[in-house]
Amino acid sequence: MFRQVTIIGDGAMGTVCGMLLCRNGVRTTLWGYDAAQLAQFEKARENTRFLPGYRLPEDLRLEPDDSKAMAGAQLLVSAVPCQYVRSVWSRLKPFVPPKVPIVSVTKGLENGTLLRPSEILADVLGADRTFAALSGPTIAEELMRGLPATATAACEDLHLAEALQKTFSTPFFRVYTNSDLKGVELAGAMKNVIAIAAGGIDGIGAGDNAKAALITRGLAEIKRLGVAMGAQESTFAGLSGLGDLVTTCISPKGRNRTFGERIGRGMTAAEALAQTAGVVEGVTTCRSVVDLAAKWGVEMPISEAVLAVVSGRMTAKEAISALMSRSLKAE
Repeated sequence: MFRQVTIIGDGAMGTVCGMLLCRNGVRTTLWGYDAAQLAQFEKARENTRFLPGYRLPEDLRLEPDDSKAMAGAQLLVSAVPCQYVRSVWSRLKPFVPPKVPIVSVTKGLENGTLLRPSEILADVLGADRTFAALSGPTIAEELMRGLPATATAACEDLHLAEALQKTFSTPFFRVYTNSDLKGVELAGAMKNVIAIAAGGIDGIGAGDNAKAALITRGLAEIKRLGVAMGAQESTFAGLSGLGDLVTTCISPKGRNRTFGERIGRGMTAAEALAQTAGVVEGVTTCRSVVDLAAKWGVEMPISEAVLAVVSGRMTAKEAISALMSRSLKAE
């Protein structure tokens, strides 16, 4: 179990990690790229931008200084939106302690490179340290309320996965271990794309039958690409696969689902984004998913439809019509 941890990223998930760690008596520092914003959080003792209404633990230290934030850390948590991972960690690289493991709670794929979060970290910081992921059906607001939840600590080094399990588990947050880092990260990235489609179904009022079909066929897409890339098939039936997909597709608090619902009701992607607090990872990830599918020769019609809608080439109704009119085949 780690006793001193630094979290990089002051968004909702970074804040949740801080709460969990402080509850377990871990000395925890939360770093944010914007010193003025972090000062506002400190003054209010609340993440007024991303999790308003929830008081921060009194022993959670907020630190905007790059060097001071890293001092003494035994574990680093990367809680930065995927498209900013490279720039943030490039800035922090001179201060990152050697050999300290990094666990990512980021879900997405980097546009252009198509790299997963742990791969971006390795590219920036070097591959001579251990990387892991903590992922699963984890709605931030529910965790702040102490509602029961689960997640997966994934790492090829099971000793690190077990250490993360002990560090993050609480009476209401149960962590399992998994050795399939690739599968867990791919599932976490791709489920956001399917969640946009699920929101679109809600927005146009297509019904629960349609949403059930979408989740089922969406999982089939996710699994096809993941297995083609060398991930373990069983991962996609687990918490970071099916579990996270279901939560993201049904929760009214999910940013990706809500974004999709707004598009289904007639907004443009730009209008829907303007009304959404925080980053909608599926918007940027859908392009990378489609590019990966082409690279690996995997058919992913739902992801392609989401990209078409987000790009303004189709409406939500047109996308659903196109999916329903595809040639009939065996399941």
